[in-house]
Amino acid sequence: MNFEGLDPGLAEFSPAMHSTLDPVLDAHLNPSLLQNVELDPEGVALEALPVQESVHIMEGVYSELHSVVAEVGVPVSVSHFDLHEEMLWVGSHGGHATSFFGPALERYSSFQVNGGDDIRQIQSLENGILFLTKNNLKYMARGGLIIFDYLLDENEDMHSVLLTDNSTLLVGGLQNHVLEIDLNTVQETQKYAVETPGVTIMRQTNRFFFCGHTSGKVSLRDLRSFKVEHEFDAFSGSLSDFDVHGNLLAACGFSSRLTGLACDRFLKVYDLRMMRAITPLQVHVDPAFLRFIPTYTSRLAIISQSGQCQFCEPTGLANPADIFHVNPVGPLLMTFDVSASKQALAFGDSEGCVHLWTDSPEPSFNPYSRETEFALPCLVDSLPPLDWSQDLLPLSLIPVPLTTDALLSDWPAANSAPAPRRAPPVDAEILRTMKKVGFIGYAPNPRTRLRNQIPYRLKESDHEFDNFSQVTESPTGREEEPLHTVSKKYRKVTIKYSKLGLEDFDFKHYNKTLFAGLEPHIPNAYCNCMIQVLYFLEPVRCLIQNHLCQKEFCLACELGFLFHMLDLSRGDPCQGSNFLRAFRTIPEASALGLILADSDEASGKGSLARLIQRWNRFILTQLHQDMQELEVPQAYRGAGGSFCSSGDSIIGQLFSCEMENCSLCRCGSETVRASSTLLFTLSYPEDKTGKNYDFAQVLKRSICLEQNTQAWCDNCEKYQPTIQTRNIRHLPDILVINCEVNSSKEADFWRLQAEVAFKIAVKKYGGEMKSKEFALADRKELRSPEGFLCSSIEELKNVWLPFSIRMKMTKNKGLDVCNWADEHEWGPARAEEELGVYVYDLMATVVHILDSRTGGSLVAHIKVGETYHQRKEGVTHQQWYLFNDFLIEPIDKYEAVQFDMNWKVPAILYYVKRNLNSRYNLNIKNPIEASVLLAEASLARKQRKTHTTFIPLMLNEMPQVGDLVGLDAEFVTLNEEEAELRSDGTKSTIKPSQMSVARITCVRGQGPNEGIPFIDDYISTQEQVVDYLTQYSGIKPGDLDAKISSKHLTTLKSTYLKLRFLIDIGVKFVGHGLQKDFRVINLMVPKDQVLDTVYLFHMPRKRMISLRFLAWYFLDLKIQGETHDSIEDARTALQLYRKYLELSKNGTEPESFHKVLKGLYEKGRKMDWKVPEPESQTSPKNAAVFSVLAL
Repeated sequence: MNFEGLDPGLAEFSPAMHSTLDPVLDAHLNPSLLQNVELDPEGVALEALPVQESVHIMEGVYSELHSVVAEVGVPVSVSHFDLHEEMLWVGSHGGHATSFFGPALERYSSFQVNGGDDIRQIQSLENGILFLTKNNLKYMARGGLIIFDYLLDENEDMHSVLLTDNSTLLVGGLQNHVLEIDLNTVQETQKYAVETPGVTIMRQTNRFFFCGHTSGKVSLRDLRSFKVEHEFDAFSGSLSDFDVHGNLLAACGFSSRLTGLACDRFLKVYDLRMMRAITPLQVHVDPAFLRFIPTYTSRLAIISQSGQCQFCEPTGLANPADIFHVNPVGPLLMTFDVSASKQALAFGDSEGCVHLWTDSPEPSFNPYSRETEFALPCLVDSLPPLDWSQDLLPLSLIPVPLTTDALLSDWPAANSAPAPRRAPPVDAEILRTMKKVGFIGYAPNPRTRLRNQIPYRLKESDHEFDNFSQVTESPTGREEEPLHTVSKKYRKVTIKYSKLGLEDFDFKHYNKTLFAGLEPHIPNAYCNCMIQVLYFLEPVRCLIQNHLCQKEFCLACELGFLFHMLDLSRGDPCQGSNFLRAFRTIPEASALGLILADSDEASGKGSLARLIQRWNRFILTQLHQDMQELEVPQAYRGAGGSFCSSGDSIIGQLFSCEMENCSLCRCGSETVRASSTLLFTLSYPEDKTGKNYDFAQVLKRSICLEQNTQAWCDNCEKYQPTIQTRNIRHLPDILVINCEVNSSKEADFWRLQAEVAFKIAVKKYGGEMKSKEFALADRKELRSPEGFLCSSIEELKNVWLPFSIRMKMTKNKGLDVCNWADEHEWGPARAEEELGVYVYDLMATVVHILDSRTGGSLVAHIKVGETYHQRKEGVTHQQWYLFNDFLIEPIDKYEAVQFDMNWKVPAILYYVKRNLNSRYNLNIKNPIEASVLLAEASLARKQRKTHTTFIPLMLNEMPQVGDLVGLDAEFVTLNEEEAELRSDGTKSTIKPSQMSVARITCVRGQGPNEGIPFIDDYISTQEQVVDYLTQYSGIKPGDLDAKISSKHLTTLKSTYLKLRFLIDIGVKFVGHGLQKDFRVINLMVPKDQVLDTVYLFHMPRKRMISLRFLAWYFLDLKIQGETHDSIEDARTALQLYRKYLELSKNGTEPESFHKVLKGLYEKGRKMDWKVPEPESQTSPKNAAVFSVLAL
């Protein structure tokens, strides 16, 4: 259909035209159409939403049977009834295709056809479906597999396809030709020139091809030569739709008026026998679509975009009584199609909903449809497990279909002949630093290329093997560190892993405070500095922790959990793995380019300054949306800086600034629009004269922005040069500023202003500016005439940013901004604020560290307030700190505003109103209630009660302070470990494997049901699993898949809340190796609530002992035979703890227990720490080694 020239007024349906029509949604749709809509990461509804109640269908009269959501909020662009199977196909403006089976509209398949362009036409074939987008023709199987993908010229703008026979296709669009494509060879066989460009609709009969043009004409063309035989000039404006049946052609469209295009209510009808127009048919709706529905007579269905539908005879008079109304969820109907059997009509609207109208309760889409093939159930559980370590294992146990075709791996000899290529030259830095031992050379990795990757060139003439940037040779030689301009504490910090992992890494060397750092090895951890900034905003910290919702991936919830960990930590680093996991699932984050690949993050690809500024805008907007109390869920919310209803969110109250945007046309017409923003972007003046600017001047210019731009003027009715200005209505409590120093131009401006400010400051404080070669001996303390003590002159360098600014709202909606010094007089805060005067103090600066050796990093200077020092250290003062991932160091306040543009570039500034904390309720109320431990439904579809492995807690079993809970967790691997061999042959871990929790089990530690699990949750994951670690975890492929799993499957957030409740209530966890479990789960547990059998049965400077060996030695139990079972491991840990209390007499006889441990280690060394097989030595439970207890 041609959408050009559609009247916007079509969306405004006037009920006065037909008083009998009810414009509200159908009663069957209104309560349930958009309830329980679940979205996958691409924003597509997981399940079609059929009407809940049975719908009465009157035989022979079309009425609505079902409505479903194809893709929430994304307009439907095309619908098509499958000509071979009982299926309805729907394409969206986002390039997504969805199919529904049968009149019940059960979702059959859903897949992405094109990444950015809308689907314009769908054509069903015997073996698959053809999809046409702007310049792409894609043939896909009904399940979603691609059969072929034919790319057209990028200048093409295609709109219509016509299948002329089983293997030939015509493709037309807004160009002056029509393509003929052979579907067997997937090649263009003919290009027919079109005299009238813009073929958007094509039909065919046994006499002609019919082409509808955007100019309003319909041309009749020969079936063989495609030459024009006849032409109808139907409409003066544009053609909307037409259809052909028998000897009649009917068309609807737009006519040209003085004010533009208007929808014509006269249908043009042509007799194809005499090739002339007959009497036009006047209808009572604004026609946008029409189709012949020949049943007993040649009826026409005329559809308007507002949802009105009228049936009439093409040669008769239209009767207003034949009008019915389709109730779209959105304002417009976007597509319409009729089934081959004429028993069903399909409508698609602008909100992604599809409506099926039928004339019988059990319609069929085709007269003769073949049987639809459905996916077979997963056979993973029925196949025998194979042990690949057995050399004699017959591979014939794997069922393989018998085929006579050539296998994919059976390459012809000509294609598989070895073709060695020339190796790239060795890096010069490697040759220079190489040390030879015999004939083997060893050299450190210069890290000039990606690990395990080299450029691949097929041609010998290609000599670009060594096109990576090279590190310049150190002037001091290999033995000394090269000269570094970046201060050591600002350099990128990395964790050095040993065979013990992180246990022997000294984090205290980097952080001697009690504040918690954040670990940097997690993907997309570049935002660590901004997480710390938000945490040290006291109102944000408290209000975020009070938030809890049912959404699985809610950034506000995950940030609150992370803030809780930072509160509990006493200097130990935390990791934001769960927060970043939720961050990666948000489509808007990916669309904004905020999700980095590991290689991009390691090499510093792209500008980290731009990235963190986009992240800053995104996180504020996302938190605002997550914390809004909305009754109806929104399918999509943008991530821009402007939003609505800021008062609904506490984030909006803290950060939002209400503005008036005025547009003044040169004709004198002025338009005023109110809006809000969460942050501002600095706009720098275009001045190359070296003029001195205060930061306050630049800030005011950026807030009250004035610019000239082209904009639409309603008075002139065209685009005109306009002056756009921005005035402030209300100032935020927290002023967030993106510095936008993204090029040398902005950096030079900061550098120049800092130099001018330095000269002025030296003169002001009584010093005389000397020559540029200012001696080190002259850098001394200066004192101003007023007695203000200024530190050494070095602290005044590179400083342009003020510590405080004063902002005042004037009566004429103006804004005064000035730098504010501490020695200025400041009256009572409340009295000043009543006059519209506010003082903002600098709270944080986020800077981009430029370092060519490491790719750069992001750090934050944060002014930590009194409340944080009081909680952590018991003192009341304020102090500036540097936060560089897990490195935390106190700094002088001038260091926070010193920016050497050679390596330290400002990115984000946070100013807060004075006495901000007194404006908000800072009490934290734990939002997690005991109900999280009660029974819940499983996500798995196949889970049955007979498969349940646990009994949920009853209300009378709720844990109390000090109760014991046995815990064990199993994990799967998302990313493999990255390691390299050193020159001495030892292995160095560069990045550890990324683990994800897959199963969490908690068992009762006391009471009549001791040892019975009350939590045994399998954690559903949407990320790709590299290794299920079945031998060690017991997790099998399919256990975490909701479609085929028989386990109790739940979300990570649901299980996380259960564990958080247990921690907050004060239970004591008993387990083996709990430190790693809590680390992967991303929980911070107080040490007095952890009873780890790894350390209970451990002697200093000795090896850790496995749970299996301890169970055999002390309990005479053989566990972990083939795989691990978390229920068995948790029970065993509880029994071992009871045994520990028995052997140590509740900890009162450490000497006797020490002797037991000595016997344990002696036995372990003799057995090589291996549990004997059943036929060999039995457990020493009653052996002489326990005789030490009698001593």
